[in-house]
Amino acid sequence: MENIVDKFIRYAKIETTSDFYSEASPTTAVQFDLAKQLVKELTEMGLTEIELTEQCYVYATLPANTDRELPVMGLIAHMDTAPDCSGKGVSPRIVENYDGKVIALNSSVSLDPREFPELLDYVGETLIVTDGNTLLGADDKAGVAEIMSALEYLTEHPEIKHGKIRIGFTPDEEVGKGADHFDVAKFGADFAYTMDGGARGELEYESFHAADAFVRIAGKSVHPGSAKNKMINAANVACEFHALLPVAERPEHTEGREGFFMLHEIRGGIEQAEMRYLIRDHSREQFARRKEVMQQAADYLNQKYGGRIQLELKDSYYNMREKIEPVMWIVDLAKAAIEAEGMAPLIQPIRGGTDGSRLSYMGLPCPNIFAGGLNFHGRYEYLPVKSLEKARDVILRLVQLLNER
Repeated sequence: MENIVDKFIRYAKIETTSDFYSEASPTTAVQFDLAKQLVKELTEMGLTEIELTEQCYVYATLPANTDRELPVMGLIAHMDTAPDCSGKGVSPRIVENYDGKVIALNSSVSLDPREFPELLDYVGETLIVTDGNTLLGADDKAGVAEIMSALEYLTEHPEIKHGKIRIGFTPDEEVGKGADHFDVAKFGADFAYTMDGGARGELEYESFHAADAFVRIAGKSVHPGSAKNKMINAANVACEFHALLPVAERPEHTEGREGFFMLHEIRGGIEQAEMRYLIRDHSREQFARRKEVMQQAADYLNQKYGGRIQLELKDSYYNMREKIEPVMWIVDLAKAAIEAEGMAPLIQPIRGGTDGSRLSYMGLPCPNIFAGGLNFHGRYEYLPVKSLEKARDVILRLVQLLNER
C-alpha cells in the first residue's frame, strides 16, 4: 500500500488553482490534470461507476461486499486550491521531529510559532510545509489523499465488510462553485462527509451563511489642474465605501460565531474601481442585516455622487446546520469514529463553508470532518503527517461503525 504522504505530495504538485472571475466550468482547465490522475488511480484500484464529467467532477463507487442493507455513504473532497496564493510549482518539504522553533521556509519567509502558536501543538511530529513561495494545497488535497488512501486499504482488505460507498471529487469549491454541477441524484448517497476541515479532531455541521458583494464605481476623470468640483475619483469613493463598514467586524477582529465583512479584492483608479467583499454570519438574521448594511452604504454614496455605485449581492451558501439536525445520527457516527481513533472530537462551527454547505440544501446532508491542515490559502500552510493518517483512519472507522450499526 502506498504511503499516504507520497500520495498527498503527488497531488499537491499538480496545479489546480480555481478562478473566481471565470465563467467557465470548471473555472480553470488545469483542474482536469488532477481529475484525470484520480480516475487513473481509481481504475487501478478496481472501483466501479467511474466517471469524469465535462465540468470536471469525478464520481466512483466502491461496491458493497456485504448482503446487509446499509445506507449508502458518500465521501467528498475538492480538487481545486484557492486563488488567494499561487498553486503553481508547489514544492512541499518534510520537517521531521519538529522542535518548536521557527521553520525557515526560504530566505525571507518563516513559519514562526510566535505568529502561529498552534504550531506548538505539533512539537515532536513530522510536518509538511511549503517552500515559502506558494500555498501547500492541503485544502483540500489532504482530503483527497485521505479518501484515496482509505479506498486503497479497503480494496486490499476485503475482510472489512461495508456497504456501497460513493466517492465525489469536485472542482471550484474555493470560488463557491463546487456544488454547481454536482448531481446529487446520480451520486445516490443517503448522506456524505466532506473531508475538508482543519485541525486534528475537528467535526463540523454548522457553517456560515455566505454571500459575495461586488461593488462597481464609475468615476469622472478630469485633469487635476482643473478638477475642482468636477472630478469624481472612483478610487477615493471606494475608500469611502469601505470606511462605512464597521472596522470591528472584519475577520482579523472576529472569532467563533461572530460574522464579518471582508474586503477580498480592490482594483481600479480614477475612472473606475471595483471591490469584492465576502459577507459571512452564522445567524440568518445577522446575515440579512449585513447585506442591508452594504446596501445602505451604496445608497448613501449613490445619493452623494449621483448614482455612480452599483452593488451586486450574491448568496453563496447557507448554514448547513438547518439540514443536518434532522439526521444527527450521522454526526454522532462521525463523533464515535473520531473517539474510537483516540481523539476528542472538536465540534465547532466552521468559520467558512464547504461543498457540504450547499449539498446539504440540495438533499445530501453532509457534515465536515478534519483533513488536518492549518493556515490554509497561503504560504504559511502546513500539514502534520499524523493528522493526515488519522483522518484516513477515521474514514476506515466510519465504514466499520456503519456496518455494525
